[in-house]
Amino acid sequence: MPLSEHEQRLFEQIERSLAEDPKFASAVRASDPRFHARRRLLVAAGVVVVGLALLVYGAVIKTPPLAVAGFVVMLAALGYAVQSHRRSQSPDLHVVGGTTSRRRSRGRAGRRPSLLDRMEDRWRQRPEGHR
Repeated sequence: MPLSEHEQRLFEQIERSLAEDPKFASAVRASDPRFHARRRLLVAAGVVVVGLALLVYGAVIKTPPLAVAGFVVMLAALGYAVQSHRRSQSPDLHVVGGTTSRRRSRGRAGRRPSLLDRMEDRWRQRPEGHR
């Protein structure tokens, strides 16, 4: 149902007053899940660079354990970045009371069902005579 003209004017007035409040804007930004996801991606990128530096340094001074450690650090940071990116793209991420929460749904909407889910569906849909 569309808002009346009076309600639209009130809504725009509230928007303007909230936009002018820097304390409110920073509080909203701090509780925004996208802000945290972006920060995690930046941290992961920094750790990837550190891991790459360790890898190159270990190869230059011919210390295989240091090079392997750099590779492991890089790999872990990339895994963390991918996980953070997937979380940030999730449609069920909500801000509730200033904290982020993730709603767990039983049906995996938007995702491809797992093998176990498909097998359970086939079991439920089998003909009555085979029970």
